[in-house]
Amino acid sequence: MSFLAIDIGNTRLKWACYAHSRPGAQLLAHGAEFLEQIENLADNAWKHLPPPTLMLGCAVAGEAVKRRAEEQLELWPDLYSRWVVSRAEQAGLVNGYDIPSRLGADRWVAMIGARQHMLHATAGSAPRPFVLVMIGTAVTVEAVDEHGKFLGGIILPGHGMMLRALESGTAGLHVPTGHVTAFPTNTSDALTSGGAFAIVGAIERMLHNLRSHSGQEPMCIMTGGAGWKVAPYMEAPFELLESLIFDGLLALAATDKHCSAVDLIR
Repeated sequence: MSFLAIDIGNTRLKWACYAHSRPGAQLLAHGAEFLEQIENLADNAWKHLPPPTLMLGCAVAGEAVKRRAEEQLELWPDLYSRWVVSRAEQAGLVNGYDIPSRLGADRWVAMIGARQHMLHATAGSAPRPFVLVMIGTAVTVEAVDEHGKFLGGIILPGHGMMLRALESGTAGLHVPTGHVTAFPTNTSDALTSGGAFAIVGAIERMLHNLRSHSGQEPMCIMTGGAGWKVAPYMEAPFELLESLIFDGLLALAATDKHCSAVDLIR
């Protein structure tokens, strides 16, 4: 009856195994592999897991990487597996993208997880709008209103990508080992501070936009492996959460009729 959640990003495959496919289920095991090492999963990290009956995953790394992951899933012949495709409406969230299916699955699933967190945090009071920030290779900043409608979002380079772009396009600049300071007085600090302030500025702008749209103060929820780099420079209150994509996959598995049917059959 166990449930396997998979998140394939641009650099790593992250996974978590739960006792059941519903929010709040007990976490049995979790881990991550760099994409170059996916072929090791069946013989190592997954070898001694309780055989899952259901896998739900999201992938942004492309079909070739997804197929490599699926080959590892052949370890469990009875496994029912599905990959998330963004829909017009799902798990209480309305997709405001012009073409809903073109919204990145990771963004959609993380928003579902963030909304579940917001509803839990505001239990007994009115739901609040929120801004979701995912900081990794790239940065996404999403706005969701109090009714659960995704209004839109922005994408910008992550900190490392910004610095590498400057290094490749500007003579004499190299990826720095500087510090973030209010008034940088050397090139390394100027580059490091510029990247951090650009991301913080994008977040603050989206908070302003959503505040103006909704007429109330939005929650700010941050996730992603590089979130800790930006967190110290935020002025607005925020929460830094690690498992939003897995939380979203659990919520989807609980509400998806096909996934629920698998649990009932098993």
